Amino acid sequence: MKKIPDFKSEEEERTFWSTHDSSDYMDWDKAQQVVLMDIHQIQKRLDEFATERDWGQFHTPKNLAMALSVEASELVEIFQWLTPEQSVDIMQSSEREHVEEEVADILIYLLRIADKLGVDLNAAVDRKIEINARKYPVVDEGLSS
Repeated sequence: MKKIPDFKSEEEERTFWSTHDSSDYMDWDKAQQVVLMDIHQIQKRLDEFATERDWGQFHTPKNLAMALSVEASELVEIFQWLTPEQSVDIMQSSEREHVEEEVADILIYLLRIADKLGVDLNAAVDRKIEINARKYPVVDEGLSS
């Protein structure tokens, strides 16, 4: 198998794959199916859930931002007194389900506030990664400044 090049942009990668046979670079017999989250579908489900309970009146950007902060704090609380080693192994502990629930709560409130404010998460994340790449360029063997 040939090594897949490091691409500098999504456009560069698209151009590459439009002119190269992927089977030269990947063993498709060993490929596994990847399931991606459908952000818009989740946002729709969350909106329906809130609407059914008449919670829309409470889901203002201010309230959602505050709830997001509270949920992030609840995640922090799980790790508060752990050693770095314990924090790395948290998912093999009895706290696994608790961590998953808090992470889900954070994502739920993040998706709700993005939906309410009309934030295109894909575009916003792409822009932020580009900003961070300029702000923190790669130097010496993968170390950043």
